[in-house]
Amino acid sequence: MSNDIAPTILKYLSGLEGAVHQLADTWRPDDPEYRADVYRQIMMNLSYSYFVYFHADAEHPDWAPLWNPVYVMQPNPDDIYLYCPIRGDLKYRVKGNRGTVKLLTFSTSRGTSGLVDDMSKITHNTDLDDRSLKIDSDGEFELLFSTERPAGYTGNWARMAVEADVMLVRYRSWDWGRERDPQLTIECVDPVPLKRRLSPDEITNRIRQMAKFPENMAKMFFSLQNGIKERVGINVFEPVHYQSGLLKQIYWPAVFELDDGEALIIETELPKIRPYWNIQLNDPYFNAVEYVYRLSSTNGAMATISSDGKLRAVIALEDPGVPNWLDPAGFKQGTVYGRWYDCDTNPTPIIKRVPLAKVRDHLPRDTPVVTPEQRDEELRERVRAAQRRRRW
Repeated sequence: MSNDIAPTILKYLSGLEGAVHQLADTWRPDDPEYRADVYRQIMMNLSYSYFVYFHADAEHPDWAPLWNPVYVMQPNPDDIYLYCPIRGDLKYRVKGNRGTVKLLTFSTSRGTSGLVDDMSKITHNTDLDDRSLKIDSDGEFELLFSTERPAGYTGNWARMAVEADVMLVRYRSWDWGRERDPQLTIECVDPVPLKRRLSPDEITNRIRQMAKFPENMAKMFFSLQNGIKERVGINVFEPVHYQSGLLKQIYWPAVFELDDGEALIIETELPKIRPYWNIQLNDPYFNAVEYVYRLSSTNGAMATISSDGKLRAVIALEDPGVPNWLDPAGFKQGTVYGRWYDCDTNPTPIIKRVPLAKVRDHLPRDTPVVTPEQRDEELRERVRAAQRRRRW
């Protein structure tokens, strides 16, 4: 054990500068607003990293908040994400109540965002949703995770790779204000020692890892959005299946760009079978645009579908007075992310860039008018619904 602990904690936080250097990979590296936003993002990810390195360990598992309205680097606004460290050579029991959310999903993998700096380094992915589980009429269930099903075990079971070291859970809500989040426990089934006190060296090494965490996050997600722009340009969707994402989910991202007095109209067919879909806006640094106090996302429960069966949503800096406004909260650039989950088809939407004053010329004639009073109530209802959900 080392007793050589530096008199200043800054010695262990020098890795934060790596995240600052990621400014070079943003779209406007010399813009002071971008620099300030990235500094804020670094502090957000640094604060999250404490949960990763100090809250729990694989022998003494516990849920930590991952992405939610506080930690917003990439999350789906419909999802509350939980993180837990695991070891593939151990067995884990998840137990609790499913709640009434649209979907409850479990994923295990080797590595996850922030622990690695490249999506290709996230390997050995497995996932399932609650539709494959036996759940009691009152919502109670039990699920065992292990590399092999134990002999004679007939309950809910999920295979995980022996290399796995991360479990993620998504509470995927559809109608935020009327659904109830799950309540889950996780425990290691195998005999393990009592949770011990960390040594000074372990603490300082983990602080160093915390300081590197924001750089890893930025490097991964900046490269994702830059790749979209390089391959298909601006205001064009690129359907993709991420190997580190949910196996049944097809994403449709685009880099968006608009100016004052303009609007972007997103138009798409909808799959006939669509267990879940949504669309959201991200800022230029891959953070979900404020989605509690802004209407920056929508889904199948919230959206108004046009009379011809298509979805039309409008990105605009000002309220266009039509349904499905996606508010970018002042950002003129960013990314749009949509998701088709386990759908029978995966249509690719299109984006039209039009003058804001001409939006209705590009929508069906029977598109409703949304008054300022109706918009105010829509937003108030959203805030109340979002605040009812678990965040930490």
